[in-house]
Amino acid sequence: MTDPLQILLQQAGLKSNPFSPASRYYNVAAATLKQTNGDEIVYLSRRIVPAAERFSLLQEHTTTQGERLDLIAFQYLGDPERFWQICDANNAMDPDELTAETGKKIRITLPEGIPGNNA
Repeated sequence: MTDPLQILLQQAGLKSNPFSPASRYYNVAAATLKQTNGDEIVYLSRRIVPAAERFSLLQEHTTTQGERLDLIAFQYLGDPERFWQICDANNAMDPDELTAETGKKIRITLPEGIPGNNA
């Protein structure tokens, strides 16, 4: 590891995270697999996708021809890398399926765990 900040965090006994807070992997724990030859393989634990019903709806977006999910994420969430939050809120494993059809309603929600007014 050559990142000075990460080295400093490790020396201070603090947990470092190689992912930005915008990443879907930010809160996913790393695990280590020790092979029979002594080599260790570091990998990410499985990310459990939350049920879409757990998100508080802000509004719906109707897709138009040629739209991209990263641009929709930027428009509503302020960060194109948060497209995966829209996928989670719409039970979509493939991001392209959300914008493939013109006129499709896409749920724009608050992140999981942040309650909203669902009245």
